[in-house]
Amino acid sequence: MRVVVTSESRFARTRDGAIWTVHGPGATFFARYLTAFDEVRVVARVAEVATPPPDAVRVDADGISVWPAPHYLGPAQYLRRRAAVVASVRASAGDRDAVILRAPTVFGAALAQRCLRHGRPYALEVVSDPYDVFAPGAVRHPARPFLRARETARLRTLCRHAAAVAYVTEHQLQRRYPPGPRTRSTHYSSIHLPPAAFVAEPRPVRRAAGVPLLVSVGALEQPYKGIDTLLHALARLGPDLPVRLVHVGDGRCRPDLERLCRRLGLAGRVTFAGTLPAGPAVRHHLDQADLFVMPSRTEGLPKALVEAMARGLPAVGTTVGGIPELLAAEDLVPPDDPDRLAGALRAMLGDPDRMARAGARNHARAAGFDERALAGRRADFYRWVREAAERPADGTPGPRRREPVGERRPVPETAAGPTPTTPPRALP
Repeated sequence: MRVVVTSESRFARTRDGAIWTVHGPGATFFARYLTAFDEVRVVARVAEVATPPPDAVRVDADGISVWPAPHYLGPAQYLRRRAAVVASVRASAGDRDAVILRAPTVFGAALAQRCLRHGRPYALEVVSDPYDVFAPGAVRHPARPFLRARETARLRTLCRHAAAVAYVTEHQLQRRYPPGPRTRSTHYSSIHLPPAAFVAEPRPVRRAAGVPLLVSVGALEQPYKGIDTLLHALARLGPDLPVRLVHVGDGRCRPDLERLCRRLGLAGRVTFAGTLPAGPAVRHHLDQADLFVMPSRTEGLPKALVEAMARGLPAVGTTVGGIPELLAAEDLVPPDDPDRLAGALRAMLGDPDRMARAGARNHARAAGFDERALAGRRADFYRWVREAAERPADGTPGPRRREPVGERRPVPETAAGPTPTTPPRALP
């Protein structure tokens, strides 16, 4: 059986037909679906290019193909090309295919609507929160408030009518986007941490003799990662606590951040290392640092933070997405608050014993994200989705509920809504 997986990533296709990605998931990621399915078809936006982008990895491989949806950037282009995008996405799956939507998803809702109309089940993997993605400061667009309301409502509807939903968080996303009364639900992370990602022992107490080194990691295509907030916090630390920062990641926001560094007098203390290949290159920066900082405005369950925790690194993060499920409450601050962030950095860096305790706690928490611990739960979910897709269509939104995959938490009736008996007219 084939599974059709929608992705909001943007891919590139070279003249030889190969599909490439820089910031999105590659073939290694999509191969996980082959544990339960014979073939994977990935539906994503694809742009034509002459040569592969620098640092790109292949997406297509044996058993993994890409269905190219029309490429667009931003809401304005989407509206202009919406008819072609929707038609392409709806045509990507046949009546015998299983369907898994990686959500939030704009064009994936069109495929979900097609499934509902034909009495076919679809499943979701909820990987981030549109309420945070479109929060003030995270996106600079005049339609941001509308997009926030629409995409939040859309994801709630998708979860309510799905046959099965897997969340990357244990609790956070489930509270805002509860599954329907008949929906199978579980949780597992999309993070892949091989054994080499972990240090053997937590860090001992380290009393820095020189200037403390901070590290942050994240793409700079959008202001999502809150690095501007971090720069303002560093400026507030003042000369009595000089620190250095290395940021790993690149994107179109980088020139603005470099100008902000110069304006704040931080140019000599902040290094933008650019995009680095995953693995040893990133771990080198983590191992050199004294503290990891994640000042994000939006997150699902952040891989970069878990990777830092696996190195025994203490961390300070914001109260968005799944970060509160990873860090202790004392290590959290609100997003977009440079004063609170500066205070948290000062308190952490000024207490080496606290840093050692935080590093040990983080190291122990990261152990739960070993690939071997997650693979079984994920494979069980995919097998259930396959079994649901193999059942004859009965005109209802999904198969009848059986014993849950993983942990099923009770959902208040007011949050879950009525039990669906017929497909809704439209998804928002």
